[in-house]
Amino acid sequence: MAAPNLLRPARIHDLPEILALESSPGASPFVGQWSEERHRATLASADARYFVADADSDGLAAYVILRGFAESSGSVELKRIVVGSPGQGMGRRLLNELVRIVFEEHHAHRFFLDVFEDNQRARHLYESVGFRCEGTMREAASRDGVWFNLVLMSMLADEYARIHR
Repeated sequence: MAAPNLLRPARIHDLPEILALESSPGASPFVGQWSEERHRATLASADARYFVADADSDGLAAYVILRGFAESSGSVELKRIVVGSPGQGMGRRLLNELVRIVFEEHHAHRFFLDVFEDNQRARHLYESVGFRCEGTMREAASRDGVWFNLVLMSMLADEYARIHR
């Protein structure tokens, strides 16, 4: 499980650092580039929850966007997760905490995401936490004018309960 207080709700003043994380060389090939205005609108939306992880020094270590709170569908989408320094275990800690939040605090039935098919590091992480592949969305996203497949993955509440007893 994640350490207490790993994530906190994001605030408007976090947006410059969120934009910097999003456009970093490690994230930009796999993460959509949103304008500050789009982030502001999404952050203010009843449908979304933004979370950030503070760095040990000044700044943010990571940020997350969850969507699906305006409707009572029981499904929450992991729209975005960006870690400033991958490969140090932060992504796993964040993901475990997000899964807990979604199922234990928001009582979701389903937690889902899509990931670029060629992002093997992320796919492995999602699978190791308990997400299962639902299928491939063919040429669903464009990067630098080239179409790529996205893999749809999800975890259901009963799967979470079995894994995290």
